[in-house]
Amino acid sequence: MPRPRSLTDEQLVAAALSVIDRDGLPGLTMRAVARELGMATMGLYRYVADRQALEVLVVDHVFHTVDLALPAVNWADRIRILMERLRVAVAAHPAVVPLVLRHRQAAPGSLLLIETMLAALAEGGLTGTDRVVAQRTLIGHLLGFLQNEHYAALSGPGTVTMSELSPDRYPHLSGTATEARTLPPAEEFRRGLDIVLRGLGG
Repeated sequence: MPRPRSLTDEQLVAAALSVIDRDGLPGLTMRAVARELGMATMGLYRYVADRQALEVLVVDHVFHTVDLALPAVNWADRIRILMERLRVAVAAHPAVVPLVLRHRQAAPGSLLLIETMLAALAEGGLTGTDRVVAQRTLIGHLLGFLQNEHYAALSGPGTVTMSELSPDRYPHLSGTATEARTLPPAEEFRRGLDIVLRGLGG
């Protein structure tokens, strides 16, 4: 099988994302990516050390698609805009969610994103360990939501099943699940983020 004379990170990521979008995360193997590129599997190791290194490239690409140029609005609104942009970037390739959780600190593209978030929190008056906890809480909200949206969505069978429970035995659960089925993912994310930001003084 012919091997490209040179291969860029962008080409590697595009091939990996094609595999992930088509076959899911379990389908991401060095062999599958090499096949996508029309090359021998061993030839791929000239460009990337192993699957983990390939995963980091994919996560780094996702982070780099997030526009960090934020409008001149108050700090809390800048956080809202940044978080929504990150949510949308990951949602473009839902199967990548576990990789974002696994490699978010190893991907260089996360550094400027985190710096942008910390700058907004600093403007909001958060310092020291308060800023540490605030930043990690915001990321925790985002990562938890992404897992819920793509692996346990409110529109999924779990919510449907709970909404059909006996209201006599489970009045709060069945009623809440019924309401949950009407809540769009974007609104769920925004309202949850609003709760977090109110707690931070935003």
